[in-house]
Order: sequence, then C-alpha cells, then structure tokens
Amino acid sequence: MIPTEPLGEAGPELTRLGLGTWAIGGPWKFGWGPVDDDDSVAAIRRAVEAGINWVDTAPIYGLGHSEEIVGRALTGFATGEEVFVCTKCGRHTKPDGSPYGDLRPDSIRRECEQSLRRLGVERIDLYQIHWPDVDTEAPLEESWLTMAELIGEGKVRWIGVSNFTVDLLERCEPIHHVDSVQPPLSMVQRGALSDVIPWAVEHGTGAIVYSPMASGLLTGSFDRARLERLAEDDMRRNRPEYKEPALSQNLELVQRLRPIAHELDCEVSEVAIAWTLAQDGVTGAIVGARRPDQLDQWIGAGSVELSDGQLAEIDAAIAGTGAGTDELPTPPRPTRT
Repeated sequence: MIPTEPLGEAGPELTRLGLGTWAIGGPWKFGWGPVDDDDSVAAIRRAVEAGINWVDTAPIYGLGHSEEIVGRALTGFATGEEVFVCTKCGRHTKPDGSPYGDLRPDSIRRECEQSLRRLGVERIDLYQIHWPDVDTEAPLEESWLTMAELIGEGKVRWIGVSNFTVDLLERCEPIHHVDSVQPPLSMVQRGALSDVIPWAVEHGTGAIVYSPMASGLLTGSFDRARLERLAEDDMRRNRPEYKEPALSQNLELVQRLRPIAHELDCEVSEVAIAWTLAQDGVTGAIVGARRPDQLDQWIGAGSVELSDGQLAEIDAAIAGTGAGTDELPTPPRPTRT
C-alpha cells in the first residue's frame, strides 16, 4: 500500500509517488533516447496496478507522443477516480526542435483540446502551466484566468504551475487558488525548499516535486561507464550535474547513501526519493520509468521512513561532498519565435 496525501487544501488524495512520463515521449531535442512503446504502456499499467494513482505528462514530451502513450495505457482504468491524469501547457517547439513558451489564452485553449484528444479523456484532472512564458510576453494574469475558466467549462478539475518562482505564484493566487506547484527537488537540487515549498505550505497549495533522483544520478546504478553508454540524443549528456566537477561530487554522495540504504534494506534510489518526501510541505514525488522492471528500483520509496539521525547523516553527506545547490533553478533564456 502506497501512502497518500491530500494535494493542498482543495485537491485530490494522491499517492506519495506519481509516475512521470518525460522519458517515454521518445526521441526529440530534449528526450532521453529511444524507447519501446509497448514497454512504456506496460510500465504505466503496472504502476497503476501497484497502487500509484496519478500519472504526470506533458504535450512537449515527445511532441505529443507521451500523452498518446498515457492515453493508450490507461484504457480500461477509471480516469479521474482510479487514476488521476496530470498534464501541462505552454511549451512548443520551433522547426529545429528548440522549445519556446506560449501562454496566450488562445494557445492554452488549443493545447487543452489537443491534450484531451491524445489522452482520450473528457476532463484533465490537473492542468499545469509548464514553464513561465518569456517568449510571447503574454500577461500571466490573462493566462491564469484562462486556466481557471477551463475549470468552469468542465475541461479541467484542478490547476497548477511548474517551475514558477514565488513572485509569479503571488500574481496567480488572487485570481484563482493555485492547487499545486511542481518544482524540481532532489539532494542535488534543493532550491525549492527555501522558497517555493514554504509558499505552498502557507497558501494551502500542494507540492509535487520532480526529478527526486536527479534524472537518474541518484539511483545507485549510475556511473561514468553508464554515462558513456547514454544515447547521443539523451538530454542528460548536456546537464551540468552530469559534468565535472559536479559529477564526481554527486557520485560520491551516492556512495555515502549506500550504508543508509543497507540499514533500511532498500535501494539507494528509494532513499533519494524518501528524502524528498520527508521534507516539510512535499505532497508527493514524480518518478519516471520506461520499463516495468524499473519500477522495482523505487516503488517502495513511499513506505521508507528516514529517522532524524538518518536525515542528519544525509545532510552531512551533502555538505561533505559539496553536491548540488541550494539555488533556485534558472528559468529558460528568452528565445524569439
């Protein structure tokens, strides 16, 4: 049984683990390399059958392909009851594959209709702005009002944001309650703990964090040899945490987590995820899988309880290795369409 937590003051009861589907989108400019769609479907179905009650996706993941696979995988499940479907809006791609933002009201509405069709649902459970729009300069207040209108029209149940700073959250909240925030959070990317998540606690907003294993770095099975074997189009090759000197620091942190995992009789990856769930204000964590067997590496994390002593040991390991950062993530640089 995976523990649950209410999503803020007005959202649904979510399992503390949700399935992320960035990687199952397949190859694109910011993809994770090749995938097998049948494996992806099997992974999603196994996750739901194992008790995970929400799936997180986005139209930009594989340029719509991830949503299509999610829709295919959830056929036969009672969406909105047995499993909640979460997706996003506001990111598009240029002909060269580079992403850009567009949160103009008409664009949000078009994306919503397209996502409903690809997912094969009549209503999206949680609809989220994926990134702030620094490209079209659409007024955020108009964008957020459009999101709220979709609730009134029965196309969306709850609305949230991803990768937002507190000043942007403050602009949204007076227009309509922000049901959820989705920041990155892991032992090597801790910025949300000092800003966004405390804001969520204060405002009755749920916090569902992503990349708790730092895109695979904290699984306990990643090393330099595996880095060399990554597909050439795997976006992790260009991530700063996968380059020196951060790579050595992060891999050393993993080594320091192994005794804790052994003590708890669990995987290093489960310790990494459990650490995010132990942080005040965190509702749940989004964890990805492309194959059913990958679920075995982390699905027990929701039941792993870290003691105060173990949390202190992890804090000391983070400080001792110099891994990661307490800074907030840098927003995407403006690009013109």
